[in-house]
Amino acid sequence: MPDFRSILDDDRIYYFDGGYGTLLQSRGLPAGLSPELWGLKEPDVIRAVHRDYIEAGADILTTNTFGGSRPKLGLGVDPFELNRAMTAIAREVAGDRAFVAASIGPTGHFVKPLGEMTFRELVDIFKEQIRGCVAGGADLILGETHFDLAEAKAVVVAARLVCDLPVAISMTFEGEASLTGTSPMTFVDTMQNMGVELIGTNCSAGPEQMRDTLRAWAPRLSTPTFAEANAGLPELNAEGKTVFRLQPEPFAEKAAAFVELGAKFIGGCCGTTPEHIRALRDKVGDARWQRPVRTDNAQLVLTSRSVSVPVGFDHRGVIIGERINPTGKKQLTAELQESVFSEALRLAAEQAELGAPVLDVNVGAPLVDEAALLPELVTALLGRVTTPLAIDSNDPAAVEAGLWAYPGSPLVNSISGEPGKMERLGPLCKLFGAPFILLPIVGRKLPVTAAERLKVIEDLLAQADALGIPRRLILVDALALTVSSKPEAARHSMEVMRQCRDRWGLPTTIGLSNISFGLPARELLNSTFLSLSMASGLCSFIGNPNSARIRETLHAAEVLLDRDPQAARYIDNFSGWVGGGGVQAATSQAAPSGAASLPPVQAAVVKGDKDNVVRLVEAELDKGMAAMEIVNDLLIPGILIVGDKYETKEYFLPQLLQSAETMQTAFQRLKPLLEEAGGAGARPVVVMATVEGDIHDIGKNIVCLMLKNYGFDVVDLGKDVPAEKIVAAAEEHDAALIGLSALMTTTMVRMEDTVKLVAERNLRAKVIIGGAVVTEKFCKAIGAHGWSTDAVAAVKLAQRLTQ
Repeated sequence: MPDFRSILDDDRIYYFDGGYGTLLQSRGLPAGLSPELWGLKEPDVIRAVHRDYIEAGADILTTNTFGGSRPKLGLGVDPFELNRAMTAIAREVAGDRAFVAASIGPTGHFVKPLGEMTFRELVDIFKEQIRGCVAGGADLILGETHFDLAEAKAVVVAARLVCDLPVAISMTFEGEASLTGTSPMTFVDTMQNMGVELIGTNCSAGPEQMRDTLRAWAPRLSTPTFAEANAGLPELNAEGKTVFRLQPEPFAEKAAAFVELGAKFIGGCCGTTPEHIRALRDKVGDARWQRPVRTDNAQLVLTSRSVSVPVGFDHRGVIIGERINPTGKKQLTAELQESVFSEALRLAAEQAELGAPVLDVNVGAPLVDEAALLPELVTALLGRVTTPLAIDSNDPAAVEAGLWAYPGSPLVNSISGEPGKMERLGPLCKLFGAPFILLPIVGRKLPVTAAERLKVIEDLLAQADALGIPRRLILVDALALTVSSKPEAARHSMEVMRQCRDRWGLPTTIGLSNISFGLPARELLNSTFLSLSMASGLCSFIGNPNSARIRETLHAAEVLLDRDPQAARYIDNFSGWVGGGGVQAATSQAAPSGAASLPPVQAAVVKGDKDNVVRLVEAELDKGMAAMEIVNDLLIPGILIVGDKYETKEYFLPQLLQSAETMQTAFQRLKPLLEEAGGAGARPVVVMATVEGDIHDIGKNIVCLMLKNYGFDVVDLGKDVPAEKIVAAAEEHDAALIGLSALMTTTMVRMEDTVKLVAERNLRAKVIIGGAVVTEKFCKAIGAHGWSTDAVAAVKLAQRLTQ
């Protein structure tokens, strides 16, 4: 076979294979048993499935290693050997007729701050798995069915550290975002920053829903893409087996439309068979691939887990909020020296509420170990704001530590011409897909003229090119020297901006306030310089978003530069503006969460301010407010607001978890007072478990946390729990509800075991079920009392059933 990269630019359509779970189950895989472990015992069955897919026309075989990571396999299994063996089987069958894609699925764990695992630990887990796949003869690494951006990123980093094989990565979306809030566009932005060779989406519900995903990421997509849909939603047939109703011909009819939307590789996921792939290939026929035309030409994109911030000549100017910097801030300095982040988090929230799209993060205070503290603060900020961050340090070790803690594409501030700086940080930025500020300084002498700066920039670009660092990751600092000592400084900075734009097509940034140092009315000079610079090609600037004059200038310039269609943003922000001295009658930015007008404790829950909520609760207690009043009048209304925001997609899983943990923190402080006052009486008991054979418990854990916040006593039995144990616990605790979770179609059928046993023993407990594959039809078929699609819906269902 040719190198996989060689086919990425031709005009052929290529075909992945289809699903494995239900197909293997039809060929003898026992329900609840790991397909990977069963594959070791029944290699001939795996060979036969691979062979059937090749005969059906698949160009790429997917290895039976989706759940081949150490957390999924459990103790006593060698992940390297299992992945090597399963990949070797696919390689043997494929021969020179098909490529072999090493399937790398989710581990079932979240990265901090959503879970307990670090990003490094996750990368190490994937490295172990990928080494086995490489040894078995894989042609490419395929991360698939990922729902968290950090985990998808970990697959890519692990692959780059282990081998030089091309990487394909796909994410599963629920409507407009993944489980943890990543939109299709942000997923594409992050993966393209990392240089992934093939980007796709798989699983979800069916072909119709997948079309929306392909349309959503099209404007900035420049990488070949693939799409693998399910054969519709899973259902339970008369024999109690999971089936997918979408037959090969109608599946092919719907999935063939992916080609028209720009997909170069197509295939199937859950419920699809060799017949589906054969029908799809027949339906597409001789169609040729045409690379989609990118309509959004952002020069550079920064991302968080849930937000993309494009930077470019056709995009609005980006304020990089400068205030999380201990220089001149006594309180912030003192807290950082004690590893306390209250002031840093307050400054972050304040800048985000004022509309700063990116926040610079610097912990460079005396007596601070930046390499230890910077990643801790980055992690804390990830739980508080959704804005992308700029990792700012002169210490390369601190920058590297910050990169290991970040789930998206942060901005690195900065890489200068200091000897060895580009060689050390450049490859790290490439590995992590982190754009960086290129600072045109060599040695201690500042280049004063535009010509001097442009020469340094040219040399640094040559260094970056030699290291294989793509230009899409480079943001040039035009350098603002103070005009009080260098009258020509502003003019030379603007010439650098123009040359970077016209000669290299590179976006620029600048430290705005430097220009006015030592002069009166600094904001007047800063804002005027900003407007002149934006006309010269400036795309972003490091500044103080608290400055009303700077915000006014930015919005006005966007209108005049034709980057605010029909002046919509300008009108929205300044319809009540009153001129003169920068005075505004109406604020130009409101707190997006709406938390500013709420009582402090309630606002803390809405914002997820876990660090300060106990202090705020103590303040209410000191005022004479009773513990039960705080719960009923502040905490519960706060979490209800969060639930509403989650349902309307204003909040996603990270914010939901942060708010839930904040409420739990407050409740733990109040619990002794409630018990003393007799206000913590009997609460409905819910027994929660992931069913037998299923080791996925992320969804269940989230539901447990939310139920506790809404007044339920939760008995969490964990994962892979037999029906007998679940029912015994319900009897022991006189449970009002039993909550069952399953992620796989092969294990969801075990839910019925518990439903039947509850009926046989005539328990009062009602059974509710949930999981990605669970549907209302399935719920009715097994006789459960209700089903939910997410944690908020589960809480509402539990409340309704226990009233």
